[in-house]
This record gives sequence, structure tokens and C-alpha cells, in this order.
Amino acid sequence: MSETSYGRLIRDGLWSNNQALVALLGLCPLLAVTNTAINGLGLGIATTAVLVLSNATVSLIRNLVRPEVRLPVFVIVIASFVTAVELSMNAWFHDLYKVLGIFIPLIVTNCAIIGRAEAFASKNHLLPAIVDGLSMGLGFTGALVALGAMRELLGMGTLFSQADLMFGATAADWSFSLGANFQGMLLAILPPGAFLGMGLMIALKNIIDGRQRKAQPAKVEAAPAGLESGAA
Repeated sequence: MSETSYGRLIRDGLWSNNQALVALLGLCPLLAVTNTAINGLGLGIATTAVLVLSNATVSLIRNLVRPEVRLPVFVIVIASFVTAVELSMNAWFHDLYKVLGIFIPLIVTNCAIIGRAEAFASKNHLLPAIVDGLSMGLGFTGALVALGAMRELLGMGTLFSQADLMFGATAADWSFSLGANFQGMLLAILPPGAFLGMGLMIALKNIIDGRQRKAQPAKVEAAPAGLESGAA
């Protein structure tokens, strides 16, 4: 696969085909745990790890699995890695594990993971499958962190509070605060606030994409004029 193709995979995962903002997959954990940025980051990293490992495994066994049983096999592979990630978080990030709760094992049901396994990893070699899983996971993580940061800042007036849950005691002072007198918007940290925040993020992405599409024809039209002046 060429460098251009790898670049397209990365661009698709991070932006053009972002699983949260475009495909609208994995919305249950996306909306449920993103009341803080750290919660979003923790679940995003766990999801990315499962995406990369499951994509790599599916790519390696793609020629060994009969078409009739490929989906059950993919689900078993994903469930195995989710279990490993869950046990790892319970061992090394126990406090964060307790906060995220049921949404860690529910990664198994994330349609983005089984979708990438079926649509891409089962049809491509190992390295492209890993790049696809990593880019899709990072794009999903970015959406989780952005939504969590927005809700946390508007709802509680803080940013990256409880960073010590992930980074240890040294991160206890990493949080940013708007001050003790800040009166947050309760709606932002309630479930309806998650839907509103998600809608705003999708709208912002659509606006940016629309402006980029409008700018592209102008660049294409300017090229012939430049060539003509150069020839003259």
C-alpha cells in the first residue's frame, strides 16, 4: 500500500469517516461517559486498543476462517481483547475502571469495532489493518475527549479534573478551573447535554467540511490561469 493510501486511511479515521461524527457508531458509551474529559480519554484508549488488536488478529486469520462463521469468530476475537483490556484496567487503573463501570465490557457491542473488522481488516494485510484500527480509534477518542471536555467545562467549570485516575498522583494538579464561584450549566452534565453537545460537534464538522468543499473548486479554477500566465 502506498504512502498516499496510508494517508487516506489516517485522514478517514481521524476526520472524513470518523466513527462517532460521521458513521455515528458507538454512541451509547460516547454519550454516557463523557461528563468529563478524563472519562472520555480512558474509554477512548481502551476502545483504540481493542480496535488495533482485533483488526490485526482478523487480518492475520482472514484466510483461515470460513465465510459462514466469520462474524461469530470476529465477535469472539473482539470479546477476548475486551476482557484483556478490562482486566488490565482493573489491575492498573482501578479507580478509573470503577468510574467507567459497565461501559468497558460493552466495548464488545461497539459497532465500530465489528464494522472495521468486517469491512476492512478481513480484506487487507496486517499493516493497513493496524493503521486503520489506530486511526479509527484515535478519531473516536478525539470525539470522546472533545465532548467530555465541553460538557465538563460548561457543567462544572473544570477541565481534566481527576486526571490522577489515569496518570497517578502527580497529575492531581493538572486540572484547570474557572474558579470556585463559577455556576455551571447543570444541563451540560445531564444526558440531554450529551445529545446537544454531540449535535453541536457534528454541525461544526459539517460546516468545516462545507467550507473546504467550496474552497477546492476555487483552487482548481486558479490553476489554468497560472499556467497561461506562465506560458505567456
